Amino acid sequence: MGLLAYSSTVVASEDLHIEITKKGLGKEVVITQGAREWFMLIEVTPENSVVLRQEKVHDTYLVDESETHDRPMTMGEVDAAITDYVNSIKARAGKK
Repeated sequence: MGLLAYSSTVVASEDLHIEITKKGLGKEVVITQGAREWFMLIEVTPENSVVLRQEKVHDTYLVDESETHDRPMTMGEVDAAITDYVNSIKARAGKK
């Protein structure tokens, strides 16, 4: 299955570089701050949804987790999950 990808949002704030890209029916977000990188991918198929989250410093992964939902997420759910993730990273990065 070919996925169409295009960058929809690029934001630089508080030394964070945030890039959100549409991936098929889902989205991915990559947030960087120096050597730190946070990544979230939501892949949506007609049967299910898969959410991947990763956090790394240089080449060391601090978080590498996934979850599978037994139904496709709606676009509103995808957008809300991406927004919540970006806001949580902004809050955590701002405290360091």
